[in-house]
Amino acid sequence: MAFLALSLLEIVLGIDNIIFIALLVARLPPRQQRAARLGGLALAMLTRIGLLFCVVWLTRLVQPWLQVAGHSLSARDLILLAGGMFLLGKSVLEIHRALEGPVSDAGTAQVPGSLTAIIAQIGLIDIVFSLDSVFTAVGLVRDLPIMVAAIVVAILVMMWVSRSIGAFIARHPTIKMLALTFLLLIGVTLVGEGLHFEIPKGYLYFAMAFSVGVELINMRLRRRLDVRRR
Repeated sequence: MAFLALSLLEIVLGIDNIIFIALLVARLPPRQQRAARLGGLALAMLTRIGLLFCVVWLTRLVQPWLQVAGHSLSARDLILLAGGMFLLGKSVLEIHRALEGPVSDAGTAQVPGSLTAIIAQIGLIDIVFSLDSVFTAVGLVRDLPIMVAAIVVAILVMMWVSRSIGAFIARHPTIKMLALTFLLLIGVTLVGEGLHFEIPKGYLYFAMAFSVGVELINMRLRRRLDVRRR
């Protein structure tokens, strides 16, 4: 039961990671996208398993490290702040790029995304996502093999669904914009956590699921209207 519960939670916590990877990978040539997706998620699995074997070091991350304006900040807080700011900047830039349209894209098309750079970005931001995932695993289960198995299963499931999710986001611009705003909210949440202001992620996931549900209804309605016009 602990294994099943933890596996499900790890999959849910990996939603933001899948969306981030899907948006980054979309900028690569089609022949490199699969390698970037699988490489990024494999890196995520290794990062999380490695952190699980450093539980003592993880506990030190939450100890006060420096004082700023009367508030104590730990190494974990600084990592969350850096990751949140990175996500905010990346999301805003991607939204700006999407709104500029094909004219701007034509000007930037001569600088394609690099496979190495994309995997490096995935690896950097996954350190932040891994902290959340690993702390959840440590808090729920005390048996290390169960934690490792749950993380491996969650990553394998993400590898399985990442391509279809990425393709769906790429086909529908409004869903892509929702995904970008979701990452924007995750960035705000990480910055808040780094400043000791916690926003429950369940609220964000529910808001995103509700928004996607409304957009799916709109998409179906638009298809019906197109059929009637024909």
